[in-house]
Parts: sequence; structure tokens; C-alpha cells
Amino acid sequence: MKKGSIFMLWVLVILFVCLNPMNGFAKQPESSYWYPETLLQWSPEHDPEAPFNRSTIPLAQREVLFKVNDTQQSEAKLVALSALNPNTSGVPSQGGKEFFANTFSYWQYVDIMVYWAGSAGEGIITPPSADVIDASHRNGVPILGNVFFPPKVYGGQDLWVEQMLTQREDGSFPAADKLLEVAEYYGFDGWFINQETEGGTPETAKKMQAFLIYLQENKPENMHIMWYDSMITNGRISWQNYLTDQNKMFIQDGDTRVSDSMFLNFWWWNSSQKRSHDKALEIGRNPYDLFAGIDVEAKGKDTYVAWHHLFPQGSAPYTSLGIYRPDWAFKTTENMQDFYEREQHFWVGKAGNPSQTGTNPDQWKGMAHYFTETTVINQLPFITHFNTGSGTFFNIDGVTASNQSWNNRSLQDILPTWRWLTESKGEALKVQFDWNEAYYGGSSLQITGDLNKENATHVKLYKTNLPIDKDTELFVTYKAASDQPSVKVGVSFLENPNKFEFFDLKKKSKNGWTTERIKLKKHQGKQIATLSVYVESNKKVEDYKLNIGEIKVTNKHEDKERPIQPKNLRITDISVRDGLYADIALQWDAEEQQIQHFEIYRQLGGGKKEFLGAVPNQVYFIDELRRVQKEKRTTLEVYTVNQHFERSKKGQTITFEWPAYPTPKADFGVSKSIAAPGEEIQFFNQSSEVTEAVEWSFEGATPASSTAQNPIVTYEEEGVYTVKLIARNSEGEDVLIREGYITISEDASQISNVALNKTATASGQCAPSEAPRYAVDGKVTDNSKWCAIGANSWLMIDLGEVYRLSQFVIKHAEAGGESPAFNTRAYTIEVSRDGEVWEEKVMTTQNTSAISEHTIALTEARYVRLAVQQPTQGGDQATRIYEFEVYGF
Repeated sequence: MKKGSIFMLWVLVILFVCLNPMNGFAKQPESSYWYPETLLQWSPEHDPEAPFNRSTIPLAQREVLFKVNDTQQSEAKLVALSALNPNTSGVPSQGGKEFFANTFSYWQYVDIMVYWAGSAGEGIITPPSADVIDASHRNGVPILGNVFFPPKVYGGQDLWVEQMLTQREDGSFPAADKLLEVAEYYGFDGWFINQETEGGTPETAKKMQAFLIYLQENKPENMHIMWYDSMITNGRISWQNYLTDQNKMFIQDGDTRVSDSMFLNFWWWNSSQKRSHDKALEIGRNPYDLFAGIDVEAKGKDTYVAWHHLFPQGSAPYTSLGIYRPDWAFKTTENMQDFYEREQHFWVGKAGNPSQTGTNPDQWKGMAHYFTETTVINQLPFITHFNTGSGTFFNIDGVTASNQSWNNRSLQDILPTWRWLTESKGEALKVQFDWNEAYYGGSSLQITGDLNKENATHVKLYKTNLPIDKDTELFVTYKAASDQPSVKVGVSFLENPNKFEFFDLKKKSKNGWTTERIKLKKHQGKQIATLSVYVESNKKVEDYKLNIGEIKVTNKHEDKERPIQPKNLRITDISVRDGLYADIALQWDAEEQQIQHFEIYRQLGGGKKEFLGAVPNQVYFIDELRRVQKEKRTTLEVYTVNQHFERSKKGQTITFEWPAYPTPKADFGVSKSIAAPGEEIQFFNQSSEVTEAVEWSFEGATPASSTAQNPIVTYEEEGVYTVKLIARNSEGEDVLIREGYITISEDASQISNVALNKTATASGQCAPSEAPRYAVDGKVTDNSKWCAIGANSWLMIDLGEVYRLSQFVIKHAEAGGESPAFNTRAYTIEVSRDGEVWEEKVMTTQNTSAISEHTIALTEARYVRLAVQQPTQGGDQATRIYEFEVYGF
């Protein structure tokens, strides 16, 4: 991001399923992204991935109720512009298989979330991914998609602005209609409009204003349109940093509401936002429709902010607050524990207690210092498993149902309101999430430390507004490493939120999960304000540990009502790779009922099942389901789970047939194809996964044969030698013979990177600083790379003379410090002696590595050409090659 500029970068085939599953066309559905032209062509009826990108969670109602810090207020609002996924393209629609994901969880301080994404190389119009919408809505936070017109230096085009602002003869805007259609179909709450492409005129500004007014006049009542402070009245890009006469036309024009809010740019450090406050009142708008921006992308909690220019001491805030890129906490860490610690520091402050932000020694007090926590916990049942939305396993009722790492923010619970609000006369016990223990999902709440009589600890967890009647009950499921300490659950009521009644948890867990039930009948008619846990002991207990896996407040007998099982379960698409891995799109119907989500299983036989995932939607994609041994058919099963986390008595099942078990396909690689006499060479078996045994034959080598997977051999005499590999399994065998593959020569010592600093040309370049020569300069630092936009880009190196070549090494985006999603996916490498007749030596279609090494039989050539068919792992069309090395002599 530059200062002053926001920048960031079915067809039904069920008839064929049992006959020939190889005919499917399934692929992992991805979250949508478009350019204006492709947006105008989009419709849910013609987008097979659209059903996977819908949110089914309605926007919950939030309440403030009370505050725990005198500095907190609720007049000013907070908007977060956050990259909740690392890229625009390649984002799985329903979560992924990685534990470490941006499971943002401080929703209680956010009033509006903007899904920050979009780039010139991927798409400039991006709706939020479905799992993010679900998490945001469950926490009562409206979430906006992003429309980003980039500056021209970052690939912005006048054409994109023109296409978005094109009108029909009746004055309507087709692109605006599509934006409204997308938001309604996918189930999110509006759009953030960010126009930073230079070259506009006063006519452009008036047309953009008309576009925004059209959105206002045609959007549903609760949809929100936010404008970024970039364009001014003459159509130029000039960030004002305040509400001024130059940008007010994009939020209000006389009596006409143009947009619902405005995100003000960041350069207001040296002057009070009272200017914006007064101008808002002057034009008849609420000053809190303005969000004064702070840019925390680079420094996070170490960002300097002149807080007094926004939150004056002793009076109300001048405007609301806008935070650009609070995902800093995720992108600057490499593990979940550090991520959550950084998030806590950012949102709550260094003290880690929202009631004590004034004691923070640094300038960064945390958002809890300025904003009151909200809650959506206002109706029964309320259940939490402290599930953060990812894990290294998935537990159901305390039993491990899957050992596969996962992330799916659709499954994130409402997490504790306060992180962490602890009270103790001594040193309070430590409270955190534990990703090693879980009752349901992948995590639980953990309280640890050395416990004694002096440091009994009260942990206030949830702010609520839960009604109590004669049948209301509270359940706590927990696991303790010791049976000596006393554990109580605390409840306070809205009539006096600071006064608690404590209930003993009398059952001893004995290192296993146990559940305690507490009847609340005597408090009938009251509203629960706070749920808490209190731990004390008359004896010293070292390394005390308590895990809480579930807190549930519900009415008696309601949780005994089993939900109705799904109906009409069907496979809408399927494809099988290598006879071993199936990609399967499932869909089912469900009756109207209170549904939490659906659980998807695979039957293993003998009553055993494997948990595959869960989703609140009525579609689910199973990615690369691994065939179990040589099974001929697999049965899948879907259960309904209601809001009490009760499962339907039975699941709905469907069975598909696997193709005949495949014979192997032999393939191998080698550490080097040219070596000196006596030098070790290692061969690598790269045969298909169904291979059960291999047999090598090495002409002229020692040993001459081997059954090892990756044998090491030597050749004593100079010459050119053939290698043979046989791959076998119970179904048959495959033979691969590479004649003249190994060259033994004293000249092997002369091998070097002969492409270094040689002449390089290309199909194009993204910028002068990303020209072809930067791919052969020997550097992968300082962003030294060749970049080109578009599929079928190519890079050619003239070595200056004919060399004998043995290996190519490509260093992709990840090697230069960029996201793995930008590694080149599909490419070929060709060689030529004269630059006219070319011979293909390498073809790769599924690369994911940061560095690719390709060893070839010794070949003579002067020219080498890298041709790119798929630039990245997703839809980004920018090829990024940090270094292309060619080894030979």
C-alpha cells in the first residue's frame, strides 16, 4: 500500500456417475472475482460454483448493553478493511485443509467489515468468500465486497471505469444492477467503492456520482455502500483526508444521499478531524458516517496515530474510525499462537485486559480502549465450543472424528466477548485457546498456571442478554488435570452486571470430558448479563490446567428434539484422478428448521465413519477423497445438526463407483544427468502412487540393478548410458526406458549457470523494473523478477553460443517472498540451436513449488524459452519469475 492510496493488489452428471466417473468435470469451487466485463456476463444460473459461494447465516442483531471501561463509547463506529484471505483468486469457497488461516475473531469491536481483495491481475470486483460472510453475520457484523479501480502504475485501466459507468438509454447502470444482484444472491451486505484510476474528468466524477445514487435508489434497505476518499469534483485522484467541498459530492448532494458512508484517507495526523465533523453537519450528515482511516498494514500496533485528533479528551469522538489492513496480525506471523497474541495486543492492548487499557505502557491502547464490546447473544439456545474456525483435527463430542487439518470460518463459534477479562488478588491464571484439546471442532478454552489460595481467578467470558424462564438450564462441559481445585461457573444479571452468583461444578472430570447441569429456575424473569468461570484452591497446585469444551444455555427438553435428516442427496459432479482421488460435488434438500450446519461423512464399513467436513449450506465439495485400498464403491452420508448440536437420527446416503484399479505409470528423476567418473548420482522414483514395487536397471553403473525407491549409483567410465525403470502392482506393470540419459564426462566439473546475465527477451513486462533481464541477474531479493500480464507469456534467453545443457531451475514467486498462490502453475521449457526450430524438453501442468528443478539428458542449444500457460495457482494472470537458471557447459 502506498501512503495516500489504498492498494491491494452444474451441469448434472448423475447419469454417468456409476458408469464412468472419469467423465466428470469437478474442481474445487473458488470464491468469485471479476472484471467489469465478466461481471456483466455473470449469472448464478450459468456459474456452477455460485451455489458454493452463498451464505446461509442471517445477520444477527447486536447489542451494546454495558461497558467494562470508562474510556469506551459506542457513538463512533469502526470499519475494518481486512484481507481475510491472502489472495483474490484461488480462495476455496468453503474453507481449506490448512490449520493456519486468518480466523479473525474480534468481531465484537467491528461495526462494518470490508472484504479487502482485488488486483489488476486477478479481478477488481470481489465479493466476500462464503465462510467469511457466515462468520461475520453470526457475529452481527455487516460485510461488504470490494470494487477496486487500481492506480495505473498498478495496472489500472480507463476501460474498466468506463465499463462500470456505462448506462442504458433509460439511464440505468447495468454494472450497478449486477453488483446488487451479486450481493443479494451471495448474501452479503453491500460494496466498498474505491476509484483510484487516474485520468478522470468532471464528467467522470458526475457519472460516478450518478452511479452511486443509482445504487442508493435501487438497493435493499439494509444494504450499505461505502465510498473511499480518492476522486474529487474534477475527476482527478486527490486524497483529501477530511470531508471537504472537493469530495462531499460522493456522500451527499443537497437532499440526495449519494453513499452511506465515506472512508477518509490517512493523512490527518497533524490536524483534528473536527473539520470533517463540522462539514458533515453542514451538509446534513451524521459525522459518524465518516471513517477516519489509519494504515496499519506495515506496522500494526506500532503504527503512530494521533488519537487526540479523533478522540478528544472529555468529549465525543469527531468521526468514526477506519482501519486499513488489521490482517497485519496474521500476515506477520507463522503460527496460530503468535497470530492470536498479536490480535489480542492490537485489539485489546498490551495489558491483555479490556478493562485495563489505560495501564498499557505504549501509545497503542487497543480498540477496546475506544469501543464498547457488542454482543449477539440474546436468544436461546446459546452454545459455544470455543471453536476458532480451524484445527489440526476435528472432534465431535470429545471424540476425534478426523485427523485432517482444516479451516472453515463458517464453523467458527461466537468467541468470548472479553480477551481476557480476569480478576484476581494475586497473579491471575492464564487464559487462552487450546488447539490440542476440543470437545467439538478444533479448539477449546484453557485456563492454566500455578494455582494457590491467593490467586483465585475469575474469568468473565461472555456479555449476553439471555432470558431465563422456569425451564432454562446451563450446561458446562470441561476437563481438568486435577480434581483438587474448586471450579465454579458465574452468572450475573442485567439489573447488576457486576454482581455474580456462582454455581459449583461438582463432577470430577478425571482427565476426561464431563458435563455439569445447572438449573436456573429460581432466577426466572431475569436476563443473564455475563457468563464466567471462577477457579480457586486452598492448596497449591502447580501447572494447573482446566479445559472448557462447551458452555450451553438452553431450555429443558428443547435439546432433545432431533432434527430432520436431509433429503434428495445427490452427486452433481464428480471426477477421478489417477484412479485414486475423487473430487465430488454434493447437494441435498432440507426442511425448514433451525439448522446449525450439516455434517458430511464417509462410511468405512463395520459401523465406522470418517468425518469429511461440515457446512451450513446445502452444497458441499469433497476435494481429493482418497480411495481406501482397492475399494470398488464408496458411500457418503450427510446429517443435519440443529442449533442444539443434536444430529438427525439418520443420515442421507449416496454411493458412487470407482473405476477399475489402475496399473502403475513409471517415471523417475535424477540428481544430475551429467557427472564425472566415480561421482555419485541419485535416482528418484516418481512413478504413480499405485506403484507397489520398482525394479531399476543401470547400464554401466554400480550397482547395475536395484529395487530401492531412490537408489544411488556410480559410473566409472566416461560415456553415455541408458536407464530403465519397471513399476509394478497387482494389476500390471509399466516400463520406462531413457536411452542416453546419463552422461559421464570429466567436463562435468565445468557446469555452471550459463544463463546468468545473458540477453533475455519476453512477450511483455509489467513495468520497467520487472523487465526480462531481472530473471537472469542472479538475484531473488529486492523484488528482482520478470513479470508479465496474461496467459501464454514467454521468456527467451540467448546464451550467446551453443552449450551442452543438463538442468533448468526456475525460482517462482514464493522464492522471492510472495504468496505461494502466485507460483507458476503450468509451463513448458523449449530449446533451440538457431532460434527457429524448437524442441520441448519440459512440460509441467501442476507445479506448486517455489523452486522447480528439471534435469534433462544432455542437450545442445543456444536458445532457451520458458512458455507459461497458467501463471499462478488461481486466476491471477501475472507471471512472476524471480530467476531462470540454465545449467550446462
